[in-house]
Amino acid sequence: MKRIDAINEIAAKVKESGALLIGNIGIPCKEIHHVCDVPTNFYMLGSMGLASSIGLGLALARPDKKVVAIDGDGSILMNMGTLATIATQSPENYLLVIVDNGAYGSTGNQPTATSVVTDLAAVARGAGNKDVFEVSTPEELRDVLKSTDKGIIVAKAEPGNTDAPVIEMTPERIIKRFMEKSAL
Repeated sequence: MKRIDAINEIAAKVKESGALLIGNIGIPCKEIHHVCDVPTNFYMLGSMGLASSIGLGLALARPDKKVVAIDGDGSILMNMGTLATIATQSPENYLLVIVDNGAYGSTGNQPTATSVVTDLAAVARGAGNKDVFEVSTPEELRDVLKSTDKGIIVAKAEPGNTDAPVIEMTPERIIKRFMEKSAL
């Protein structure tokens, strides 16, 4: 599976459920924007490692809304504490999808620790998360997305980026639009 395949599956769930979507840095945000730009998407353009924390905070602040965050393996490796905080809080309305392609995709596909030794699903379980799913095909991801709205999905993917166009909004415009359309 490629990251764009995972993003397409997640986008379908978000469209169907009306969930708020938090995207992680750089190229993945451009891919999300290209596949499914809606005002209830929040694009984290430059804060590596924070999409999972922002998604958790949003889910806790708005328990009436479903929240889906997409993060990468490199970002989770930079902020592993978020996995313990997710386990501690365990909101019913929060789903974190970690696209693990074993690479820092936005900076040139340098290998991450997950390409060698680190198992993020095991780390998530070790941090106390009970609802942890591992998938490696678009079909497996689609099945898990249909059956759950909470927990952590580790979606194994191949390294690589698409040529998605640049997001033409400023960070200020992204947050303003998101807040207006998400009733925050």
